[in-house]
Amino acid sequence: MIYSLLARMPVPVKLGIPLASALLATACSSAATASPGSAPAAGSSASTPATGTVITTDAGSAGTFLTDGSGRAVYLWAKDGMNMSACSGACAAAWPPVPATGMLTATGGAKASDLGTITRSGGTKQATYDGHPLYYFVGDSAAGQTNGQGSDNFGAKWWLVAPSGAKITAADTAAAAAANAPAPSAPSAPAMPGSSNAGGGWS
Repeated sequence: MIYSLLARMPVPVKLGIPLASALLATACSSAATASPGSAPAAGSSASTPATGTVITTDAGSAGTFLTDGSGRAVYLWAKDGMNMSACSGACAAAWPPVPATGMLTATGGAKASDLGTITRSGGTKQATYDGHPLYYFVGDSAAGQTNGQGSDNFGAKWWLVAPSGAKITAADTAAAAAANAPAPSAPSAPAMPGSSNAGGGWS
């Protein structure tokens, strides 16, 4: 039956059948290959962990201390209670709480088991370490700076935090030397209002 149908078909149609079959087979094979290839790509992006707050360590003359993932020093405040922040308003403007975003991650000498969060009065989450709420200092404008070490702003001391969770009370002489270095000559253009905020370089 099939042979008699083929015999009655014109020659151009007979030649087109194998070509169409080959094209159909190639298309099916491509679809089968593309489908599995695209699935892992989607799966891999879904399995990539969301970026979040990273707490790691850096070394200074006062010892090894905690920083965030970009190298910015973090501090504890002696006035805070365990897992409680007493710093708000003007205090929080000068000593911004370290936000707890995404998944908290410990690297370097920091311990994941000591990481935690508290909820501030405004509803935002703040990172803690060994129960100490963590803060930045607006006077630190670059990685490795510890200009807030030993400050008594707002009635209590601010200290760098050791990987053990203990406060570091020694002076960081490297940071002090950098802070006391002669300032570069003033630019010819007038300074913009608010440019004195040393923390402006940090996002």
